[in-house]
Amino acid sequence: RDYEVRKDARRFENWECFYAGKLGLGVAIDQYLALGEAAISARIIDLGAELRRGLRAIDGVTVHDRGPEQSGIVTFSVAGLDPKNIRDALRAQAINVSVSSGDYSQMDLIKRGLASVVRASVHAYNTEAEVQRFCRAIGHLG
Repeated sequence: RDYEVRKDARRFENWECFYAGKLGLGVAIDQYLALGEAAISARIIDLGAELRRGLRAIDGVTVHDRGPEQSGIVTFSVAGLDPKNIRDALRAQAINVSVSSGDYSQMDLIKRGLASVVRASVHAYNTEAEVQRFCRAIGHLG
């Protein structure tokens, strides 16, 4: 006979149908079709390359990405700083990154002697100004 809103994330679940999510997905598909896969891919690769260049220009930062083709996922570390502390410091500035642990990357990170790295991801909707802001934030950490 009463109703109480849940205090956890399940309060955002919908019982029968998630109309807002379906509408959002439709808009995202329309935008993808309008821009085209090649343009979106090129944008992501260019922003990823710009982020790597910016990070490499910062003293103490090591970019860990390898391979002839690189994506919008950028992994790096900052000398003397724990990746989790970097994540938390960036989160306080409304910048989202994650930490990739060697425990989940036995064939790569552990093999290279890396316990964990910071993982940043750019997407087509990100701007050059956001990449620069990100690099400035990293530069101020050390």
